[in-house]
Amino acid sequence: MDTANAHPPAPVTLAESFRYWFKLGFISFGGPAGQIAMMHQELVEKRRWISEHRYLHGLNYCMLLPGPEAIQLAIYISWLMHGAKGAVMAGVLFFLPAFLLLSALAGVYLAWGDVPLVQGIFYGIKPAVVAVVLFAAWRIGSKALRNEMLWGIATLAFIGIFWFKIGFPWIVLAAAILGAIGGKLAPAKFKGGGGHGASSKQYGPALIDDDTPTPDHAKFSWGKFMVTTLVFAGIWLGAMFAVSGQQTLTDMGNFFSRAAFLTIGGAYAVLPYVYQGGVEQYTWLTGAQMMDGLALGETTPGPLIMVVTWVGYLGGVAKEVFANPIAAGLAGAAAATFFTFLPSFWFIIAGGPFVEATRNELKFTAPLIGITAAVVGVILNLAVFFAWHTFWPQATEAAPFAGTFEWFPVIVAVAAFVALWKYKADVMKIIGVCALLGLAYSLVI
Repeated sequence: MDTANAHPPAPVTLAESFRYWFKLGFISFGGPAGQIAMMHQELVEKRRWISEHRYLHGLNYCMLLPGPEAIQLAIYISWLMHGAKGAVMAGVLFFLPAFLLLSALAGVYLAWGDVPLVQGIFYGIKPAVVAVVLFAAWRIGSKALRNEMLWGIATLAFIGIFWFKIGFPWIVLAAAILGAIGGKLAPAKFKGGGGHGASSKQYGPALIDDDTPTPDHAKFSWGKFMVTTLVFAGIWLGAMFAVSGQQTLTDMGNFFSRAAFLTIGGAYAVLPYVYQGGVEQYTWLTGAQMMDGLALGETTPGPLIMVVTWVGYLGGVAKEVFANPIAAGLAGAAAATFFTFLPSFWFIIAGGPFVEATRNELKFTAPLIGITAAVVGVILNLAVFFAWHTFWPQATEAAPFAGTFEWFPVIVAVAAFVALWKYKADVMKIIGVCALLGLAYSLVI
């Protein structure tokens, strides 16, 4: 271990934490897998704000929750460090840049119907996303898959989601059951990295290390849980009262609140539900507009579920929430985003103390370790999915290799992966270079 890393880093101020989460909001490309990888690289490996064991413990909890797991993990880490104010800060900064960007793009889309300059930039970003997600699978897998049983769970998860199209919630449930059984039959195989495990040996002591006591604000009590729940219920009721004068915004409040609670499995589980409600039930937008928004959501920073901002903006304009179309769009976008993300803050601030209290109990941690192994397989499937749609953009399920094979994104993806893997290049720089390459290539060719 480097002597510079022999001691834990200095305590992190709220201002320093703010700067990191602010930056992450602008560079968090690659969907949940890419964002989880970025946070791991920066917070576990470079800054050592949190140990790998505690990082993965938080990630496992977030994988069980409804809603977007990457933003919930950001909220969890910042809550552990700075309490409720840290949680709110990290969560808002995580989605705010994407909210502003998608709202602006929605306005441009409705006014002009095309964004060729942006599409050229995204043509270079897409292969970078492939590299980031593949690198995430390698990084997390190399740490989490410590034995043949965990490798087996990861392999089964990949086969299940890739070959048999099993829903992500069922894979999480199956992995948790296998982890629970494994924890009883072979407990040594399903123990977390307690003490100073592999992460400490590799990166040095962390600010929140494996054996760092739980801070006072993160200790569990039923009284604290009830008070926190009542506060969030009051916020939700207040927001619903604020939009009660406009039927479309009220419908959005109810619909996106249900979406946040009913869709276990992250953004990819939420999307079919949002499509059905936004397009078919409420007719806030058309199917073609939803697909265009999803394409932009895939290639803009922030959680993939930020497509709800797009749905809300177009819905606000279509239903003429206000006479001014920009005001109507922003009102719809704000309502959709607020009600989608509010439950994520409650899950962490109210539920986080229970997760911390059960951190060293095998009966609780073994199922979570099983889930971590399954997540590796799911991330690898996501990398394959992105690569397929990037290298064969006209391909379909019926004709998986139809259309022209795009050689330029392959070269960019390989170069980006090598830069990440061999040269430990900064993700932000890689995405920036790839965006410029994509723009140049699209303008020339």
